[in-house]
Amino acid sequence: MNTSFEDLVYLCSCAVDTRAPDAERVKKLDLPELLRTAEQHMLTAVVAAALESAGVRDRAFIQAGAKAARKAVIMDLEQDRVLSRLEAAGIWYMPMKGAVLKDLYPSCGMRQMSDRDILTDTDRMAEVRDIMVDLGFTVEEYGQDYHDCYFKPPVCNFEMHRKPVGPMSKPSIYSYYLDVQHRLRNDPDSKYGRHFSPEDFYVFMVAHEYNHFTERGTGLRSLLDTYVYLKSHRIDQEYVAAETAKLGISDFEQTNRELALHLFGGNALTEAEQRMLKRFYDAGTYGSVEIRAKNQLEEKGRKGYFLSRLTLPYERMLEMYPVLNRVPMLYPFCWLHRLIYAFLFKNKKVMYQLKAGLTWKGKDKR
Repeated sequence: MNTSFEDLVYLCSCAVDTRAPDAERVKKLDLPELLRTAEQHMLTAVVAAALESAGVRDRAFIQAGAKAARKAVIMDLEQDRVLSRLEAAGIWYMPMKGAVLKDLYPSCGMRQMSDRDILTDTDRMAEVRDIMVDLGFTVEEYGQDYHDCYFKPPVCNFEMHRKPVGPMSKPSIYSYYLDVQHRLRNDPDSKYGRHFSPEDFYVFMVAHEYNHFTERGTGLRSLLDTYVYLKSHRIDQEYVAAETAKLGISDFEQTNRELALHLFGGNALTEAEQRMLKRFYDAGTYGSVEIRAKNQLEEKGRKGYFLSRLTLPYERMLEMYPVLNRVPMLYPFCWLHRLIYAFLFKNKKVMYQLKAGLTWKGKDKR
């Protein structure tokens, strides 16, 4: 980890705690390098706010902050239109993840995101699609995954979810959220709006972060989200401990929570926390295929890794090939189609995965 990353952590803590950074420290900042690091973790708007409070007028950060604010305003307006149409159609809905977290940050646009995630009625996704098209969105993906993807120029990416998580998640997490409706509460100001309790939202945050952390990796923004959320809510930790134990992620929740609170609270980190922070530092916002391969090889060994690359959970195959719901006997042909498609159209990715598995120097699982 380098100095610009340490500066990024410090400025993020200043911004979300709404305190001005130390003037002497600000004078020593390498702003171009800080900008590169902030962009890697999708935190330029947070840093821009901290620098502004310190009286620093850097053009690149001013533009980044203004761009993030404009995008947030546009997406907020579109989200309001989408939710209003779902409400009018009698379709239940629940904004998730960043669509909720954004309102906990001190200013508009500070919590940057590439899309908005909304969970809605899986039985009425065709009607949801019609609503999105009527609102001017283009259908980018429909019926092929656990969420449908829509885009509206200039910046609006929306993911309308059938399920909170997909079948590629840890099996205990996937099964936990299969029947999510009994965990939802009714919004007080609408008939069809839904939300999690503070504890259930936090548990979902942790589960979502765990999926990313153990797959491709995830960056500093995830830790900052945890810090901001825990500053904003009093959480029943006994409930959280019980639910994360069901998910098999209780150790991750505790370590992740303590790291976030210590890091942005200005406390010294233990050696274990330093090692965990290094993984966030290496990953950036969306991680990488290299990290994913390394994590899976360490977890499954070489044989398990290659097997997981060749096969997918049956639930995932059902989502990729809906015809299997009607004709299960086509499974071998669907599997063969996926394999041929990967070699024909994802050749670079396939070759990287082969190389990663063959050159891995760890011990195989027995």
